[in-house]
Amino acid sequence: MADAGAQTSLAPASAANVLWFLPTHGDGRYLGTSQGAREVDFAYLKQIAQAADHLGYYGVLIPTGRSCEDSWIVASALAGFTERLRFLVAVRPGLLEPAVAARMTATLDRISGGRALINVVTGGDPVENRGDGFFADHAERYEITAEFLDIYTRLLRGEEVDFQGKHLKAEGGRLLFPPVQQPHPPLFFGGSSPAAHEVAVRQVQKYLTWGEPPAQVARKIADLKPRAAALGRDLSFGIRLHVIVRDTTADAWAAAEKLISHIDDATIADAQKVFARMDSEGQRRMSALHGGRRDKLEVSPNLWAGVGLVRGGAGTALVGDPDTVAARMKEYMALGIDTFVLSGYPHLEEAYRFAESVLPLLPLADETGRPKAVTHHRGPFGEMIGNAFAPEGRRASAS
Repeated sequence: MADAGAQTSLAPASAANVLWFLPTHGDGRYLGTSQGAREVDFAYLKQIAQAADHLGYYGVLIPTGRSCEDSWIVASALAGFTERLRFLVAVRPGLLEPAVAARMTATLDRISGGRALINVVTGGDPVENRGDGFFADHAERYEITAEFLDIYTRLLRGEEVDFQGKHLKAEGGRLLFPPVQQPHPPLFFGGSSPAAHEVAVRQVQKYLTWGEPPAQVARKIADLKPRAAALGRDLSFGIRLHVIVRDTTADAWAAAEKLISHIDDATIADAQKVFARMDSEGQRRMSALHGGRRDKLEVSPNLWAGVGLVRGGAGTALVGDPDTVAARMKEYMALGIDTFVLSGYPHLEEAYRFAESVLPLLPLADETGRPKAVTHHRGPFGEMIGNAFAPEGRRASAS
């Protein structure tokens, strides 16, 4: 792996796409408790998706696993209620045959008008995997992932596939209805082990890391990017983070503490036992940031590991006022991160808060940002004062 000094050679990202998150595993105002919890039914998910669409987010990540609603069904149900929003859904090598996954992918891409994004999830919890009928060990899972992606991408490109691998086999495989996006929807993929990195440099378009401190993220990129380039591939990079944004940084830190205010030590210990059984290197690195302790949660300036005390996977949040959070995101962009997958509790309100306070401070790619439609109100400018005039300083200039 490249050393930290390689950070100086990383190519910065000039613009970013920002995705939000659909909390199909639950939502609320506090972590680790039913107090302040919110029912996550289809009506609520539709509210979040339509808000994200209206606010100009590039897309939404829909999580996968037995603690979540099925991501494909949710995305299919929401596609008709949104216009621009993309859906990042999971394919699970070992749980799904590549030909079936290719048909599902092409169908979702077609019915959504080319708005499918694919999250390749190898799975890091052996207990959950065995419950799903998947008994491969860590090394075998990545071997299966590599073979799966070979068949899957070739089918989506329109090839007739004959394949004989160590784990998978196909004879005369074909996809009759192609996806809208060519040669196929972009493949996102995460994993911190050497086996995961090998898959990333060879077979996906975007490597997605969990929210580690910038120095750790820099080392990953410095390892992956030149290896992909040596294979003639241009690998891009994204990061998965929570956000806690308030008008002042002091208020944001208070909100972070409030988020975990109902968690007791026993709940933390139970969650950490579950994480410890996993053979995911990414989860190990997330857990190592805090060690299950409440007193060392700011692991990098404005990067808080409190979410990871009880939540698996993405366990860190950027905390601060809008300018501070935007500045920290730009630090990741300087390393080459061009895609941010974000969330906040509760997800509906925080989608608005982040979009309205931080998105205007970021250099955004063309695909992210509120559509620039002309309206008679020429807003937003706040509520009318005295039913007569717009607040000074918030009038939109006439064009």
